[in-house]
Amino acid sequence: MAWITTIDPAAAEGQLAERYRAIAGARGGVAHVHQVQSLNPKAMAAHLELYKAIVFQRSSLSRIERERIGVVVSAANRCAYCVAHHGQALRNLGEATAVADALERGAPHEAPLPPGERALLAWAERSTLDPGAADEADVGALRAHGYDDRALLDAALTVGYYNFVNRLVLLLGVRLEEDYERTCAPDMAGANGR
Repeated sequence: MAWITTIDPAAAEGQLAERYRAIAGARGGVAHVHQVQSLNPKAMAAHLELYKAIVFQRSSLSRIERERIGVVVSAANRCAYCVAHHGQALRNLGEATAVADALERGAPHEAPLPPGERALLAWAERSTLDPGAADEADVGALRAHGYDDRALLDAALTVGYYNFVNRLVLLLGVRLEEDYERTCAPDMAGANGR
């Protein structure tokens, strides 16, 4: 499951068992990315709240755009675990197969999307691979494609969040669950941001 000790949901007690029940109820199961945090339930809970606040809150940046960013960032970081999970989440949201396939293989420039959406994904990829190269012109270019400041903030939060999770998965050797698709519910506890 991972390179560190984890507590299986069947063996969990107290606060951890409660957290696992909440996750399973909202997500269809407890993915390994959550189980790898089982030695620190408080961090697990904070991580889940951050995830919901970034990916599921209403925003001028659509939920599907945020999932696309998640797949692009994960592909850029070579995080197969997160590519699989969030590629499946994209498909569950009704994403076109050609778009999901291009993003999953790390080729957002090949995705059949409007120019503004491709520009957003190119920015997410560049921001992951070379965050120090970001500048105000990037924000201006995205504004020219119609993204408002709330969308830009949420896009930056999404890039940062997926980079965080990718590192958690990669640094601790989290392996993909055989039945990972069941934990990729498109909605979490009713929070279905735009």
